Formats: sequence, C-alpha cells, structure tokens
Amino acid sequence: MLNKLKVAGGALMGVAAGIGLAVGVARVSDTGHVAAQIPPMDTSDVPRAVPAAGQVAMSFAPVVKAAAPAVVNIYTATVDRRPRGMNEDFMQRFFGGAPVQPRVSQSLGSGVIVGADGLIITNNHVVEGADQILVALADRREFKARILFADPRLDLALLKVETQGAVLPVIRMADSDRIEVGDITVAIGNPFGVGQTVTTGIVSALARTGIGVSDWQFFIQTDAAINPGNSGGALLDAQGRLIGVPTAIFSRGGGSNGIGFAIPSKMVRVFLNAADKGKLVSGWIGVEGEALTADTARQLGLDRPGGLLVTAVVPGSPGARAGIKAGDVLKSVDGKEVANGGQLRYSLATEGVGTTLNVRVWRDRAEQQVAVMLAAPPETPARSLTAIAGRSILTGVTVANLSPAYAQELGVGLPEQGVVVVAIAANAPAARFLRPGALLESVGGQQVRTVADVKRLADGGALLVRFAIGDQRAECGVNSAGGLSCRT
Repeated sequence: MLNKLKVAGGALMGVAAGIGLAVGVARVSDTGHVAAQIPPMDTSDVPRAVPAAGQVAMSFAPVVKAAAPAVVNIYTATVDRRPRGMNEDFMQRFFGGAPVQPRVSQSLGSGVIVGADGLIITNNHVVEGADQILVALADRREFKARILFADPRLDLALLKVETQGAVLPVIRMADSDRIEVGDITVAIGNPFGVGQTVTTGIVSALARTGIGVSDWQFFIQTDAAINPGNSGGALLDAQGRLIGVPTAIFSRGGGSNGIGFAIPSKMVRVFLNAADKGKLVSGWIGVEGEALTADTARQLGLDRPGGLLVTAVVPGSPGARAGIKAGDVLKSVDGKEVANGGQLRYSLATEGVGTTLNVRVWRDRAEQQVAVMLAAPPETPARSLTAIAGRSILTGVTVANLSPAYAQELGVGLPEQGVVVVAIAANAPAARFLRPGALLESVGGQQVRTVADVKRLADGGALLVRFAIGDQRAECGVNSAGGLSCRT
C-alpha cells in the first residue's frame, strides 16, 4: 500500500510499543468532579454563506486568538524497562565505568483544556505508558500532569494539572453531528515540536470508518494540515468551537498529505461524561450484522446498497423486543445512516443506556420504524479467563468466553459470543501464528463454543486449531515431522 496510516503523535526518540488487546479503562482516579467542570455543548445553528468578492481579506485571527490559549503542548518521558543486552552487562562487569543509565524515550503531542481547574483532553496514544507528562500552555506556563481517565478503545485520555487556584481558558465545544462537508476547519496543535501552529482547511468527509484507530470508528476527515505532534489537539469550526480531536493521518512519508482524521466532539463529550463513573459503557441492542452488498440489496428490493444486514439478534435483547429479526436491514438510527458495524457502534455509543432510539428497518420490500431502548450489555456467560497448560498446541495461551459486555470492553469489534484469545506466552507454540483477539473455532477438529470446550480438548493433547482473525481464517497444527504448519 502506498498510503500508510500514522497516529499524528510524533516521537523525538524511537519508542518500541508492544501490540496487545485494548482492555477497557486504565488509571482511573479522582474523577468525581469532571462532569461539573465541563461547559455545556454549544448547539446554536451556524449561518452558512459563500464568501463574497469583498470578503477575501477576512481573517481567522479572532477565532485563533479566542481558541489558541486553550490548546496546549504535551511532552512525555518514558523509561525503557526492557532488560539490558548481554553486551551492556559484559562491559559494565569487566571494564567498570559509570553505571549504564536507563534509556528514556521522549514524545510529544497536543491537548485541549476542557475544564478551567486543569482538565485537559488528549489522545491516549500521546500519554499511554508515560512516566512523566508535562503540559505547556500557549502563554508558556508549564504544569506536570497526571492521567485521570483513559480509554484505549476511543484513543482518548483525560489529564489533570494542578493550577494552584489559577483559572485556565476553556475551549467551547460544538455538536459534531451538525457539521457538514465543506465547512471550514481550523486545526491547532504542536506539529514536530516546533510550537503551537495553526492550519486551515475544510471538512472533507464525515463518518469515515475502517481507519483502524478506534473501535468506535467514526471520524471527521479534513484537509487542514495535520502532522506528527498534532495528535490530541483541536479541530475547530469557523466559530472557534471544538468539533474534533485530531488523531491520525494517511501519509506516505510521515507528513501531511491533506488526509487527516479527528474524533468527533460528540464522542469526546461521551468520554468526558463517563469519567466520573470511571468506565465507559455503550448502549447495547443485541444486534449483529454486516455491510449490505450491491447483490444482496437488489435481492431485497433496494435500489442501492445502504444499511446493515442483520445476521443475528440475541434472544431477549432490546433489538429482539423491538421486533428486529435476522434478514432485516437497519437503514438509520435516530436519523443517522447505518452503513456498517462501526457506524452502528458509534450511534449507540453516543447515546446513554436507557435512551430510546428510532430505528428505520427495511423488511419485506418496505421500510418500517421501530423504537429500541438501549440497555447495558450483559456479561453472560462469565468470561472465565483460563490459561491453557499441559502439552497441546494451545499451551501458554489464555482464553476467555465472549459476552456482549466483555466484547465491548475488549474493544476490537469482536462478536458477542465465542472463545477469544486474550494473551499468549512468548514461548508458547501458538505465538508463531495466533495473536490476542483471535477467535477459536475448533480445537483438535472439534467445534468449540466455550472455554470449557477448549480446555477439555487441549487437556486431551489436541495438536490442531482453527481460528479467525478479522475476516481471515486459518488452521494450524503439528505435522508428522513435529513442526508447525498452517493453511487457510
């Protein structure tokens, strides 16, 4: 692929990061005051007009002056705790000298002040794992920061700085659902560590999904220049209100190619409202589906592919109680089009548990409307995390039962039932072909539905496993020569 997705957070020195499964919320503390500090969302309508000939000298300077003080630079330092290499130990032991100093990686990013007493929103990837976090304001004041609340699924983190009573400038927040393609955007951040920088562009697209950054994939695309270091900063509308938090770019060489992505402010608001509870729980309707293809759309009497084809409905779930059935097509949720699973998850995540949504369904060549009340996802069956021991192809692999609640907590777009791989020991045989997030379909040639099934077959010495990672399926086993072989 010519284009590569990069998070917009830049690194001053190389940072090696392990790839693992996002498991919900991290480092939550002192969050009882967050909701009271966040100003209400500005939902006033914006008049739109094409600039007249005499308006070419208009400036965004007033917008920048009002918003820039609430955008901060974030610097982090992380101590590399990996074991020292044999050469380092040898040189220290036999030739003496000063003790080898621990390696420290430094990185940079941006943030936005959302609470006057020192609450700052940024991307989780900007501060994740950091041992020290320093926040620098536009007026050059600096504060040490700590993480109050973070959710890797959303790639958002809430920081707190102690202001010693000083009142900080706060960004105004708009409703991102009201923006339109073509609206002017202003991006403020700290690209490449050069200092606060302002760029402009337009909203290039809405509802971008499949970007591979967040489980609830639903991004604003803009051509405002966004570079490494802009992550966690501000994407503003022409009135200087926050409409998104820049988080990723498509880039050939690491710089801006005019394709940047921002987390919508409505999702940021949901994240902030969850901080006091210490956990973000999305609404659940118990419906699974897949994007509608052109062929299936024609068979169902639709003139174009648009909507989510329902493949399964959990018995007793809100969707089942509303009358949704497998084979239906979900066209929209509360007026917002549903074209894939990412858009459905976003629509449900931005509404609270207990909210009733109007869902438009295509069935029997006609459109119907049903009301669905969102519920909290149940954790049935229990997750039953189990490390497989003994002598089998899964030795050293930790597995768990999926449920609606656990699938949402893992945050990788998993189905709501089955057996998922949670962790793999470095020396495990399956480390060569499995990864966290894989779904086990059969072990030793027998289908598995629960952790108990997997453990029973593994205890029997099973040497064959079939699994799925995303849309890819494979079967791996021990061959007659004692080695591993796989086939798709």
